[in-house]
Amino acid sequence: MLAFPADDRGSDVHLKYITLLCMPTERISFTNHEGHELAARLEVPADQDPLAYAVFAHCFTCNKNLPAATNISRTLASAGIAVLRFDFTGLGQSEGEFAKTNFSTNITDIIAAYQYLQEQHEAPQLMVGHSLGGAAVVFAAAQLPEVRGVAIVGSPSEPAHVTHLMDEALEDIGARGFAEVVIAGRNFRIESHFIESLKGKDIGDIVRDWRKAFLIMHSPIDNVVGIENAANYYRKALHPKSFVSLDGADHILTKKEDADYVGNVIASWATRYLVRPRTDRPLKSDFQVVASLHQEDGYTTKIKAGKHYLTADEPTSVGGDDYGPSPYELLSSALGACTVMTLHMYARRKKWDLQQVQVHLNYGKIHPEDCQECTAEVGKDGKINHIERQIDLEGDLSPEQRSRLLEIADRCPVHRTLEAGVHVTTRLSH
Repeated sequence: MLAFPADDRGSDVHLKYITLLCMPTERISFTNHEGHELAARLEVPADQDPLAYAVFAHCFTCNKNLPAATNISRTLASAGIAVLRFDFTGLGQSEGEFAKTNFSTNITDIIAAYQYLQEQHEAPQLMVGHSLGGAAVVFAAAQLPEVRGVAIVGSPSEPAHVTHLMDEALEDIGARGFAEVVIAGRNFRIESHFIESLKGKDIGDIVRDWRKAFLIMHSPIDNVVGIENAANYYRKALHPKSFVSLDGADHILTKKEDADYVGNVIASWATRYLVRPRTDRPLKSDFQVVASLHQEDGYTTKIKAGKHYLTADEPTSVGGDDYGPSPYELLSSALGACTVMTLHMYARRKKWDLQQVQVHLNYGKIHPEDCQECTAEVGKDGKINHIERQIDLEGDLSPEQRSRLLEIADRCPVHRTLEAGVHVTTRLSH
């Protein structure tokens, strides 16, 4: 814990351990009911047993590596929910022939993913589906009583809605039994049994009868699956049901911030309906700090500090996405947080009327001659690392008390650590 300094004596400093942990991705595969190996990834929180497990089903002709699928899954994992995302039969890296699949095989693929988690870990309580994958999730979840919550994103309320993507080919499919169609710039062979499998699926009856928590997320400007589909789901479903508008998002959730928002909303919503409360487990690493960044995420870094998840990034000016503070902003934040805590601890001990402290900080590099009192080591660039700190004190404080608090600010543990310098030992783990 943080220790404030004694009045006129130095004190031993006990710093709270801070742990930064990655969200690992496990490459796995499982067998579907046709005997095909389906490629999958399991996003799991690194520091604890998952709060729950979930299955994610991607959109029509997409795959598990679609940015939206990846970002939603990782956001859920950062909230403690392990997510299995997979490629449907014949798509991505999964075995099988896409032309031989249909909406019904999509449903059985989802059930196979559920059964894999049930056998290897525990039965998933949450299912998430995007676009046609959402419609398939609704049908699959109806057969799985252990599933407590279903979240769908941009999903058609009638599966046959997807046939508008191949309007020009429907005549050929009817006459020849198949047709080659171009969807999202890729060629696919669509056979008549796929079209037939979409007919007669009454989602209204399913969501009326299943008694599961239901979250519907849809963009009002979705030009692939119209917003009326969300209205149809909501009208037919019984409570507990919720609708969240994805205002400004496109159907594929191209923008990372849209996918992250979806993941965060689902995670917050789902915790209300999952069986067991979230409990953090002891760290599996002997290290106080662990950090990781996947190459697909640019500089956007997931951080776990104690029980709290954070995100670090770089500004767009240097190639980042600016989804979180930079490492140096986090460093300055540590000094700022330590400063305000130390001042309040000291003032409470003295029973002084310190109402509020605000600390403003800027990190940068300056020339030694611009800071005569600086003792920091000069770097190879001829400059020194420098943090400018301005403190605002509010309360009924005498000039002497304010002066003393300014002295105490320089004695906060993080300040002392920065001024003393830290030696870092680095080695490869394998």
